[in-house]
Amino acid sequence: MIQTAKPATSAASRFSVAPMLDWTDRHCRYFHRLLTRHALLYTEMVTTGAILYGNQQQHLQFSPAEQPVALQLGGSNPLDLAACAKIGAEFGYNQINLNVGCPSDRVQNGRFGACLMAEPQLVADGVAAMREAVSIPVTVKSRIGIDDRDSYPELQHFIATVRDGGCRTFIVHARKAWLSGLSPKQNREIPPLRYDVVVQLKQDFPDLEIIINGGITDLSAALVHLQQLDGVMVGREAYHNPYVLAEVDKLIFNDPHPVPSRRELILALLPYVESQLQQGVRLHSITRHLLGLFHGENGARAWRRHLSEQASKYAADPQVLLDALEFTA
Repeated sequence: MIQTAKPATSAASRFSVAPMLDWTDRHCRYFHRLLTRHALLYTEMVTTGAILYGNQQQHLQFSPAEQPVALQLGGSNPLDLAACAKIGAEFGYNQINLNVGCPSDRVQNGRFGACLMAEPQLVADGVAAMREAVSIPVTVKSRIGIDDRDSYPELQHFIATVRDGGCRTFIVHARKAWLSGLSPKQNREIPPLRYDVVVQLKQDFPDLEIIINGGITDLSAALVHLQQLDGVMVGREAYHNPYVLAEVDKLIFNDPHPVPSRRELILALLPYVESQLQQGVRLHSITRHLLGLFHGENGARAWRRHLSEQASKYAADPQVLLDALEFTA
């Protein structure tokens, strides 16, 4: 039987799965939790407007089995951020994270995301307001710079200012962001990775928890980063090749529990799938997060094809998953 553990957030942040829009929803997180008991998981970015004026249950509900989970907020108004942080804490999240790294036009138009790196005092004010409202940690996820404002002194100033607002943990995507001319996808690939800049931040701010993000695709690289930094955040690799998370507990958290096989993971997921279907969730909403489970294994293409073709059909049920497993035997 696969069980979950709930370590303290500070320990869990040694390894985390990045917040990814349209990907790290509650079904994805439940699945990832079956792979790792200890890693910190994140919601997709949720805007303050969506929480304050939208359907809070839809945006914020999650299973206690997903813990520890951090809520990532998008916004810039300190009063709104404080109100949403309080709501998030009441829902049971372990941490509130402020997005200061997303470069999309929509985010910029709302005055949040990476463009806030140009307004460090506003970020500090938001952090201070959230810390006043909640007792759980408040953290910031940023880039190393934006556009032509990418000098190391400017980054130092940003970190120092936000630190003075009360932030003790920074997750730093080791690329700068171009806010005009590049799409969000290009911003994840074109600006060069500067891991050295993140390491320098830790040296200059040894009292802060500095977590690195960007381009990390395997656990051996994560272990190298952990020799100099406090934590590692992995994004797309954990989504497209989720079984990489199966070794996290042993290699990163020194927990040598037996690693479940891919088949055991699907069998462990079935009760959750059945309960969600009974609540009106479509099977595809869950299985879309499972497509990469057999990445690099025999039958991986047939697994993906079967789920893609069958799970979206009306009245698709858990048998679709069991049938897909037959292609991987």
